Amino acid sequence: MAINVISEKCIGCKQCVKVCPFEAIDMDGKLAVINGKCTACKQCVPVCPVDAIFSDEKEVAATDLSAYKNVWVFAEQRGGKIMNVALELIGEGRRLAREIGPDTKVYAVLVGDQVFGLAQECFEYGADGVYVIEDGLLGKYTTDGYTKVIADLVSERKPEIVLFGATHIGRDLAPRVAARCGTGLTADCTRLDVKVSSYIEYADKYTTQDTSDLDPASEDKGLKQTRPAFGGNLMATIITPNTRPQMATVRPGVMTRRERNAAAAGETVKVAPRLSAADIRIEVVDVVKSAKEIVSLTDADIICSGGRGLGNSEGFKLIESLAEKVGGVVGSSRAAVDAGWIDHSHQVGQTGTTVKPKIYFACGISGAIQHLAGMQTSDMIIAVNKDPDAPIFEVADYGIVGDLYKVVPEIIAEWDMAEVLYEATLDRTGE
Repeated sequence: MAINVISEKCIGCKQCVKVCPFEAIDMDGKLAVINGKCTACKQCVPVCPVDAIFSDEKEVAATDLSAYKNVWVFAEQRGGKIMNVALELIGEGRRLAREIGPDTKVYAVLVGDQVFGLAQECFEYGADGVYVIEDGLLGKYTTDGYTKVIADLVSERKPEIVLFGATHIGRDLAPRVAARCGTGLTADCTRLDVKVSSYIEYADKYTTQDTSDLDPASEDKGLKQTRPAFGGNLMATIITPNTRPQMATVRPGVMTRRERNAAAAGETVKVAPRLSAADIRIEVVDVVKSAKEIVSLTDADIICSGGRGLGNSEGFKLIESLAEKVGGVVGSSRAAVDAGWIDHSHQVGQTGTTVKPKIYFACGISGAIQHLAGMQTSDMIIAVNKDPDAPIFEVADYGIVGDLYKVVPEIIAEWDMAEVLYEATLDRTGE
């Protein structure tokens, strides 16, 4: 799609120049000329008094939405192990499928080489069925290979919703599949709904969005994809009303994984991919793991986070000591990352990593809404802050008002004492 100017009609009135938000129109004498900044927003089209500007946008045939059915989850696996986010999304997909209707099922999509044995794990976490796409060319992830086989399957089977984890692979793969299928994609979602009533309840509690014009009894079952926008300062809900499938990537740790049911079973569908070496333009010669320490916040049972209240980067030495003592990993708020005190890989929150550990220590973190959205579902939250009115205390299970440089060493000392008493009890009882 492009914006064009009919030179014979243009009278040089500059009305189009005034309304263009991107400075994409230059004047060559009395002729308006579209430059490379144009985004085809069409703001200039209706203001032209002589109809000299037009868009060559082609009409797109309407999609038969009724032809699409079921919820799919890309069951990302690496080295024969399914990623946690995929198992979380299978449970979320099951919830969405049940809300859409009793005939809607959730399918996992397994892609790789010799991955058939992973299907049972997908059933155990809630999948009704599993599509298994196996080929020697799919043994190592390549954008071309995975995109082709998944897009082919989507075109053939027509799912209503397709979900990917917002991992490095998911963020690379999902937009390419969406483009191949001619549909949209919402990235880094933190909430998914199909029922209007569920979305209204969430929006009223966690966002500032106006839901007054929405009817809770509405039968609209389109996917409502909520994600942070403008650096986490707003929450946007995006819909895909005209195309299918509805596609989204979802951050790890946001959704709750279902309880595992070892007796579960389902339908396994083996798919023969139409794939050749010529379809893959990149050869993966070797996979080299990073030499630097990788922070795995999403899998951690205990996270010790520091914020602006630390005062400087040296404060993270105390947080590291706490994490080492309790067997946790170090996290941080956005303020600490923005100040350059710690790497972004440690950041917890809407613009960092969403986490759900068993214990979350928040030291010197005030509790901005963007941070709370990324950790408030932790099983237990322990907050340390000098400000008794800090928002973090509203979600904390245990709150300590005081100087973290005095409180945290006390926690470490108490933890040492608890370990001594525990070991003494074991020695005495032999248990």
